[in-house]
Amino acid sequence: MSAADFFSLSGRVAAVTGGGSGIGLASAEALAAAGARVAVIDRAEVKAETLARIGAGALSGVADVADAASLEAAIARIVETCGTLDILVNSAGTAIRRPAVELALADWQKVVDVNMTGTFLACRIAARAMIAGGRGGAIVNVSSIMGFSGGGLYPNISYQTTKGAIVNLTRALAVEWAGEGIRVNAVAPTYVRTPFIAPLTADPALVEKIEAMTPMRRLADPEEVASAILFLAGPGASMITGHTLPVDGGFLAQ
Repeated sequence: MSAADFFSLSGRVAAVTGGGSGIGLASAEALAAAGARVAVIDRAEVKAETLARIGAGALSGVADVADAASLEAAIARIVETCGTLDILVNSAGTAIRRPAVELALADWQKVVDVNMTGTFLACRIAARAMIAGGRGGAIVNVSSIMGFSGGGLYPNISYQTTKGAIVNLTRALAVEWAGEGIRVNAVAPTYVRTPFIAPLTADPALVEKIEAMTPMRRLADPEEVASAILFLAGPGASMITGHTLPVDGGFLAQ
């Protein structure tokens, strides 16, 4: 196998939840550039110009990851259209930033439904398709440095809890599905310059605080997270499963 083959996804089909923007969109572009046919799953139809930016043959599917029926229908359409599913990237996520004593139960549940239950549902539905296809696959979940930390810039209990759960969900599914040839890994990004944290990056004082907390003294770009996802999804990571890879400029090494 040549060095280029370690990252080649030629002939593979990939689905990316939350693929309409941010880390999800950067991941969809990276996977397509490596040769995969990419299907983007988001809450609304992805614009034609976004699909064109991802690459030829890119597909759009509409689903709420917290709704098992809509997610199952979206993935079924991908398999029907493309004939298989080889890669899943779980990038859909949400956050409601409140202190624990002020967080409404409904808001807690919303974050749990999207970040934790939605990730589980997508993994399960995709794994069923991969097992039926008979050639295994790769799943990459998106956790966060906040899944390993109780601190941060502000109280964010529901986000931190659900992102921590994704780390152990990844481990458990990796062990359970290893015999099926399905690898399950995750990435744990630091603060990334995406629309998801636009309210933070709009405040220069907060950006300075993030930079001061990070040994590399900067935020990440979505393409830097996408490159880690591409590695974990590809043949170069064929003996890696159950691992969460920090993409954090040294944050968790402190």
